[in-house]
Amino acid sequence: MSQTKNFNLPDLGEGLPDATIVEWFVKEGDVIKLDEPLVSMETAKAVVEVPSPVSGKVLKLAGDAGDIVVTGHMLAQFEIDPNLPQRAEGQDTGHHHGAPAAAAAAPAPAAAPAPAPAAAERADEGTVVGAMVSSNAVHTEQAVAVGGVKAVPAVRAMARKLGVDLARVRATGADGAVTMSDVKQAAEAGTAKVGSAPAAAPQAVQAAAPAPAVRADAARTPLSAAGRPMRTAPPGVVAKGQPEPLKGVRRNMARVMADAHSKVVPTTLTDDADIHAWAPGNDMTSRLVRGIVAACQAVPAMNAWFDGDTLTRTLHAQVDIGIAVDTDDGLFVPALRNADMLDARGVREGINRLRQQVEERSIAPSELSGYTISLSNFGMFAGRYATPVVVPPCVAIVAAGRARFQVTPVMGGVETHKVIPLSVTFDHRACTGGEAARFLRVLIDDLARPH
Repeated sequence: MSQTKNFNLPDLGEGLPDATIVEWFVKEGDVIKLDEPLVSMETAKAVVEVPSPVSGKVLKLAGDAGDIVVTGHMLAQFEIDPNLPQRAEGQDTGHHHGAPAAAAAAPAPAAAPAPAPAAAERADEGTVVGAMVSSNAVHTEQAVAVGGVKAVPAVRAMARKLGVDLARVRATGADGAVTMSDVKQAAEAGTAKVGSAPAAAPQAVQAAAPAPAVRADAARTPLSAAGRPMRTAPPGVVAKGQPEPLKGVRRNMARVMADAHSKVVPTTLTDDADIHAWAPGNDMTSRLVRGIVAACQAVPAMNAWFDGDTLTRTLHAQVDIGIAVDTDDGLFVPALRNADMLDARGVREGINRLRQQVEERSIAPSELSGYTISLSNFGMFAGRYATPVVVPPCVAIVAAGRARFQVTPVMGGVETHKVIPLSVTFDHRACTGGEAARFLRVLIDDLARPH
């Protein structure tokens, strides 16, 4: 009598209650061996490859690419083949497999792990945009050959997003692996589009052209009787006017921001830093980082973590700055480690490295956790002042708006000076208004220096 096994989605080491299917490496009816690639899943931090826990025939797969699977719920069902290698009972798989009943309760502690005493040693762990539990295990991405094409999960995810057929991409990576830059170049050149859908699209538009009124009606958001957006397109089809679940980074961002809003008592101070004296060649972000370091050293209360459940505060000797990086997928906040020990060149190189890793989705989870204060340089796009969100356990975040010229009174008349609008939001549970004001004063003074 054959034995079947349900494989539940394991804890992928991210401390999140669900993950999104990126790509199945098998289909129902296939035979797979132990530890062969089964599926790649997207979490808030990375695209993680999940290996098969058994050897046997695939009976059922839980969902298609783009579907969300809850941690602890069934991911796949197998018919075990006793003639193929199997993992011994109790042998560690590298993931945590909980029973569905236990897993159902998992999301609750994941949302607020700080109160647990056992988490004290892991208090420095965070998420893409906040401080939620994550595993200390390191997940390394390896290029896996699927359908004759070798690529890491993150590259496969990017190819799917850009509509690129990996089999038609010229590989330049080690051992013939397709790299992230290969996929992006193919997408820009349009030489490796998936199937014939892109070519058929213009015909559909042309056919619809004689009836613009019908096309305009179809483009409007369909509403239910209650006046809410209603989905009419098939699942997995991305279309305007169609409600769809948030996934990956953006899904986690929604959770973390809501959690921060419910806990922090935010207060924001704003002012302008006069940079009229700057010598040519100053790097805006590097100067902001240096100014934050000086302000943190002058007012340690702003370079701290706060636990609202135990009412404890941790002051940090080092200054690790979380640099907000905006992407189409959502907000990442990688940590610029030991910013207090870096010169301007080191700061720029560090930020460039983090941004590139975020863009390629190759950044390690450890790089997205443990920062002691944050910086949002939103002014590179637009805007003057803001009320940036403080995400626990941090107690402060600095935001820099778009630099502008303004008329400044000076002895004997007025001059036009360039200024940077600054906003500092702090958690008033952990910091006083005086501490925040002194912090801002030091930051402004440091930015006013020529070099």
